[in-house]
Amino acid sequence: MAIAVTYCAGSIVLSKLGDMREIIQSEVQARAEKKIPGFKEGQKKYAKEYRKQVHNWSYGRLIENIQSQAARVGISIETGQQPIRGCSQEQARDLALFAYQCRIAS
Repeated sequence: MAIAVTYCAGSIVLSKLGDMREIIQSEVQARAEKKIPGFKEGQKKYAKEYRKQVHNWSYGRLIENIQSQAARVGISIETGQQPIRGCSQEQARDLALFAYQCRIAS
């Protein structure tokens, strides 16, 4: 939040949670296939362990925390659909651009 205040951000864009389960499942499966190609049982075991790691935190609680801190300093929250493809930085950029375009269209 301090960075948003430092740079005088007018809003923070967060991903919609709509397809989060499917996105995570696809990511886990892709990682398992890449890590252990051609060995289905190994992929299942790897995917199970990876899912445990991914689900150790609550995205909902993180969002609530960000929203409350943003409200405290007067920064609005926008939501947009997170792109599936690209690296993290490209996804963040595309999410921000999507939210900006939606704001202009409104």
